[in-house]
Amino acid sequence: MKLNDLRDAVLPVVVGMGFLALWEAVVRIQGIPHYILPAPSLVAATLWKDLPSLLPSLWFTVRITIGALLLAVAGGVAIAAVFAMSRRIERALFPLAIVLQVTPIVAIAPLILIYVESTTAALLLCAFIVAFFPILANTVTGLRSADTHLHDLFTLYQATPWQRLRWLLVPSALPYFLAGLRIAGGLALIGAVVAEFAAGAAGRETGLASRILEAAFRTEIPRMFAALVLVSLVGIAIYFLFDLLARRLLGRWHDSELPGR
Repeated sequence: MKLNDLRDAVLPVVVGMGFLALWEAVVRIQGIPHYILPAPSLVAATLWKDLPSLLPSLWFTVRITIGALLLAVAGGVAIAAVFAMSRRIERALFPLAIVLQVTPIVAIAPLILIYVESTTAALLLCAFIVAFFPILANTVTGLRSADTHLHDLFTLYQATPWQRLRWLLVPSALPYFLAGLRIAGGLALIGAVVAEFAAGAAGRETGLASRILEAAFRTEIPRMFAALVLVSLVGIAIYFLFDLLARRLLGRWHDSELPGR
């Protein structure tokens, strides 16, 4: 690893540790009660102690997030391909996608929970709605961003539709799709958590949002922070996973991932 790469990796860790140290110092010096703001050391101890009971909820939230993201990718890419082929279909249907995007999920989650019998399916649908639009919008933009001169070149050489898709449209759309994927990954997690808050679900087959609600009702603030830490770690893991994927797929040829950019 190069020295600059090492510095780039260490700097966020140093800043994060400094923030936690400051938080710990403020809580201890000010004598803030743990039921108002727990110190990071207490949150870490609570997370370690309650991890066996939080892990099933963590896995439930991760399953909902991954399922919603897969549905958003499948639906978003397929519809984007249709939109890219027909402006008329896009003008007819794109406003519906915008309506889904601008409608707060908190407002429609209770309705979905009423109309969908399965709570798990309702949570999956809510998370899908939140994650769908970035995939659709970015993929449509990417499919339409191919250079006009390259289109003419493919026409000159009588390329088949499959060849045009494989060698021109897909490489052109890939950076946009991956950018949308990074956004949609975090939004799918947010949608899953917010939908579960709206559902107010309880029991064994529930996610981290339910653990947060339970801890809040019982004034177990350190446990609530511990569940929040797990949610944050999942979001960070999703972002870095897709960032790594983008570097692997684009690093050798696309300007956005070239060294020094």
